[in-house]
Amino acid sequence: MNAKKIGYWVSTGIIAFMIGVGGAMDIARPPEAVEGMAKLGYPSYFMLILGVWKVLGAVAILAPKFPRLKEWAYAGIIFDLTGAAASHAAASDPPQYVAIPLVLCLVTAASWALRPESRVIRAEAKRPASPQASAAAEDVPAAAA
Repeated sequence: MNAKKIGYWVSTGIIAFMIGVGGAMDIARPPEAVEGMAKLGYPSYFMLILGVWKVLGAVAILAPKFPRLKEWAYAGIIFDLTGAAASHAAASDPPQYVAIPLVLCLVTAASWALRPESRVIRAEAKRPASPQASAAAEDVPAAAA
């Protein structure tokens, strides 16, 4: 196992664990978490919505294949973490409450950047232009193109 693969699995494991456990806590809605969300100005029902998406995101980044789904999951995780940092900053929470989600954003970015080729969306091969499009392109003067 090479360093890239180890880095991928360590960062992915950390993010999947943190997001998955956080999502499970949001779904369970313990009183401390409800109080914390209320302090940030969010209604308690929002926890259920976030929790379900967090758990699904954690599963998506761990599951094999489905590269497009993984892209959406990574984006959702970044949205969640940056939103958490901004919410804590707006609530004048201590600096570590703002910093921790931002550090987790870096770990998420590392997971995304180190993912294996099998988990990357491949760009579609460029299709050759139709004969009509090629002929039309040839009719355009060089200065207009």
